[in-house]
Amino acid sequence: MMRGMHPAGHRRVRLIARLAMVAFLVAGGLVADLVSVVATHPAHAHAYLLETSPVDGEVLASPPAEARLRFNEAVSFNQRSIQLLDVTAKKLAIGTPGHVDGKANTARVSLPTDLAEGTYVLAWRVTSADSHVVSGAFSFSIGHPSALAAPVEQDADPAVPVVDAVGRGLAFLGVALALGGALFVAVLWPAGRDDRRARRIVWSGFAALTAGTVVVLLVQGPYAAGTSLTGVFDPELLSTTLSTRLGQALLVRLVIVLALGVAFGVAVRPAPPPAGAGAAGLTRRIVLPAVAAAGAVALTLTWTLADHAQTGVQTWLAVPATSLHLLAMALWLGGLIPLAAGVLIPAGRREPTRAISLEPALPRFSQLAQICFAVIAVTGVYLSWRQVGTWGALGGTDFGRLLLGKLAAVLAVVGLAAGARRFVRRHSREPLGLDTAPSAAVRRLRRSVVTEVVLGVAVVSITAVLVDTAPARTSYAPPAHTKVPVPAAADGADPATGPRGGSVEVKIEPARPGSNVADIYITGRDGSLVAVPEVSGELESRDRSVPAFPVKISAAEPGHYVANSMSIPYPGAWVLRLDIRVSDFDETPVRVPFTAR
Repeated sequence: MMRGMHPAGHRRVRLIARLAMVAFLVAGGLVADLVSVVATHPAHAHAYLLETSPVDGEVLASPPAEARLRFNEAVSFNQRSIQLLDVTAKKLAIGTPGHVDGKANTARVSLPTDLAEGTYVLAWRVTSADSHVVSGAFSFSIGHPSALAAPVEQDADPAVPVVDAVGRGLAFLGVALALGGALFVAVLWPAGRDDRRARRIVWSGFAALTAGTVVVLLVQGPYAAGTSLTGVFDPELLSTTLSTRLGQALLVRLVIVLALGVAFGVAVRPAPPPAGAGAAGLTRRIVLPAVAAAGAVALTLTWTLADHAQTGVQTWLAVPATSLHLLAMALWLGGLIPLAAGVLIPAGRREPTRAISLEPALPRFSQLAQICFAVIAVTGVYLSWRQVGTWGALGGTDFGRLLLGKLAAVLAVVGLAAGARRFVRRHSREPLGLDTAPSAAVRRLRRSVVTEVVLGVAVVSITAVLVDTAPARTSYAPPAHTKVPVPAAADGADPATGPRGGSVEVKIEPARPGSNVADIYITGRDGSLVAVPEVSGELESRDRSVPAFPVKISAAEPGHYVANSMSIPYPGAWVLRLDIRVSDFDETPVRVPFTAR
C-alpha cells in the first residue's frame, strides 16, 4: 500500500508526523518542567509578604543599608519592582533589586546611606510563581515619623488588568472552539466537514485563541511593572516576560495552535480519490488522532503549568485535575456552539424538509456532554475545595463569590442539558429516529441549546476572571475574636461598677497584614459595658522578635473602644497589649493574643 502512495501523500504524512512529534515533545517537556519545579520550589497560590526588614512602621536611629522582603514563595521582579519614596512621594535612587543568595522568595535592595530624618515608603510589585502580580508597600522612619504628603500608587494604569482579563477570556473561548468545535465538526458530525459555517466557527476559535494569547503575552510586561498600556511596545518588558514561566508557556501555546490548525485543515479537506486513499487513510486513522490528542493535552498544560494549579497544595493532583476540567469544558462548549449554529438552527429554518438531519450529531454530542459534565463535576468539587478551603471563604472573598456565580451558571446549564438528553432519548425510540420529532419540540430544543451557549460563555468569562483572582484559601482571613478576663487585682476599680472580675472582648478585622480595625469591649462582672477613663495599646510579636508598635485607640461609646488603623506588619502570632486606666492613678494591663493570616 505504501508503494502506491502519491508523493503528495508522503509529504502530508511526514508533515503531520513531525507536528505530532513536536506536540509530544512539548507536552513531555512541560511535564518534566513541572516535576522539577514541584520538587525544588513548592509554592502557594498568589505570593504574599511574610516579613520585611525594616519592619513596617519601625523607627530607626540611622538609615538601613538595605531592605529585605521575604515572601511565602518564589517571586520574580525587574528593576522597577521596588521603589523608595520620601514624604513628598518623590522616588529616590536605590540599588538594583535582586534575590538573596539561594533564596528565590527573598528580595533585597540597597538603600542610600544619606537618608534624612523622617518617614519613607518602600513600594513593591512582584510576580508570583503562578504568574500573577501582587503589590504592596510598607513604611519606616529614621529618627522620628513624619506625615506622608501623597498616597502610594501601585497601579499606574487600571486599563492594563482589564485588557489582560479580556485577553485571557478570548483565549479561553478560543480553546473551546478550537478543541471542542474541531472534534464536533471532524468526528461527531459527518456533514460538518462540508459545512462552511461550522468550519468558520472552528477557525474563529483558532483566531481568538491566537489573539488572546498574544494579548496576554504583550500585556504581562506592563502589568508586572505597573506601567501604562504603552509598555506593550517596550522590548525590555517583553524580554522580561519571555524569561518567565508564563511567557514561555504562551510561546509554546502559539506553536501548538499552529500545529493543531494544520491538523484541522487536513482533517476537513475533501477525501482524495481512491488512488491516494492509502496516504490519506493512514493520515486520518493514525496521525491526525495522535496530533489531536497530544496537542489537546499540551494546550491545556500551557494554562495549568503557569497558573493556580501548579502552586499550592497537592500540585501533583491539581495539575491533571485542572487540565481535565479545562479540557472537558472546552469539548462541551466548543461542540455546543457548532451544534446550535450548524445543526439545530439550519434544521429549524428548513422545516419541514429537514435538509440537515439531527442524526447522528445530536445523540453523539449528547453522550459526549454526559462524560464532560461528569468530569467537570468531579474535578470541580476537588478544585473548589483546594482553592477555597472553608465555607466562610465562599462568601467572604471575591474568589468565593465568583465561584458561586460560576456554580449557579453551571447548574443552570446542567438543567438545560438534561432536557436535551430527554429529547434525544424520547425521540430516538421512534422508527425514523430524531428526524421525526415535531417542529415545536425542535424549536424548544433550539432555544434550550442557545440559552446553554449563552450560559457557557458566561462560565468562560467568570473563569477568565477567576484565574486572575487570589484563591480564597490564601485571601480569606476570618476576623480574630478573643475574650480574656480582667485580672482580679485591678487596683482602683470599683468592684460593683468597674471592670474587676469582668472581661475584655476584642474583635480584629480582617486579621491580615496591613491596616486592621480592632473593636474592644470592656464588660463588668454582670456582663454590662463598663466605661473607663482611657485605653491605650501596643502591638507585640508573641516571640518579641520585633519592637512593639503603638496602637491608637479612641472611645466609640461607653465601654466600646476602637483602633481604626492598627497596622499588622506580617502574618503570625501577635499580642495586643491593652493598658486600661481604671482611675486617675491606676491602670490594668491586659494581653490579648491573636493570629494574623
